[in-house]
Amino acid sequence: MKACKEAGNTVYLLTNKKLENEPWPWEAIDEVFYVEQDDNTPDNMWNIAKGVSWLMRTKKIDRIVALDDFDVEKGAFLREHFRIPGMGQTTARYFRDKLAMRVKAQESGIPVPPFTALFHDEDIRRFSEEVPAPWLVKPRAEASATGIKKIHSAEELWPVLEQLGSERHMYLLEQFKPGDVYHADALSVDGDVVFCLVSQYLNTPFEVAHGGGIFRSQTVEFGGKDEKALQKLNAEVMQAFGMLFSASHTEFIKSNEDGKFYFLETASRVGGAHLAELVEVSSGINLWTEWANVEAATARNEAYELPPVRKDYAGIIISLSRFEYPDTSVFNDPEIAWRINKKHHVGMILRSDRKERIQELLEAYALKIHQDFHASAPVPDKPTH
Repeated sequence: MKACKEAGNTVYLLTNKKLENEPWPWEAIDEVFYVEQDDNTPDNMWNIAKGVSWLMRTKKIDRIVALDDFDVEKGAFLREHFRIPGMGQTTARYFRDKLAMRVKAQESGIPVPPFTALFHDEDIRRFSEEVPAPWLVKPRAEASATGIKKIHSAEELWPVLEQLGSERHMYLLEQFKPGDVYHADALSVDGDVVFCLVSQYLNTPFEVAHGGGIFRSQTVEFGGKDEKALQKLNAEVMQAFGMLFSASHTEFIKSNEDGKFYFLETASRVGGAHLAELVEVSSGINLWTEWANVEAATARNEAYELPPVRKDYAGIIISLSRFEYPDTSVFNDPEIAWRINKKHHVGMILRSDRKERIQELLEAYALKIHQDFHASAPVPDKPTH
């Protein structure tokens, strides 16, 4: 929002009434409008559209930007209804619905772990007989690792599906492939990926959420085999899914079994868990700012120019802390480029010209945090949206 305002735009914020006291960048917001309900049910979508229609009688709206996963559907619905350029509902499905994105990837020749929808009992039985366990039952529309269950046998699977009841169709079943998980944080303009930074999770979001772990990720070797493969694969995903202009966060797994990369999921947004800060420390590119600049340039039919890109190695480590305001002065290495400022959290981003130095510090910091700071909280058993 700050970058949109700095680019000379009028900025309107539409958000939930319960968030009105959050620390929004009020200096960058011209007007704010609230809704009492922000779920994605058809009735609520139409209620939001009615409100926006009254707003548009006196205010010109050229672009709609969804700030998080749960707003992607709202943004697409409003663009379709008011014929505003940008991602429509069909394309938005590929960036929100985990079943839709797997079907589309598979149709486009992009490797994905074996999966099945949970619509038809016989399809599920056939999958459980032909695809070796373990499997993951995943919500189709959740962010992060919320609502995921790991299943080890058919006998364990069916009671879980029974518990889902009438909501079963909102989930999918996928083979769990052990391996290393990577993420590509990118920026697309006019259908082309103009920037992409590839990093590897050292503790996956699933492990952190379900095992109470410490979140860590670091940039991969620049020009290395993994980076080249994932730069190419990420571009193929964006092209297949019809991405035109936006930030994106896409995850892949490198299977321990065959060493190949498989597509896991994507989102048309900046990565969470402070990965945007990791990207900026490594490359000098602020994805939020550049996404705003892309939107502004596109709305004005102007050419977008990416700023110069640095190539420093960087790593992030974040953990819940048992202290409300932890004293992290014990971490004082010159490689520290950023510290988290959040209650009951401890975390840093490191920068170096050597990948090995980042690895060394992340290992040492993880040990220290686990011994002196770490706390964990249970993952929600059911999705919150």
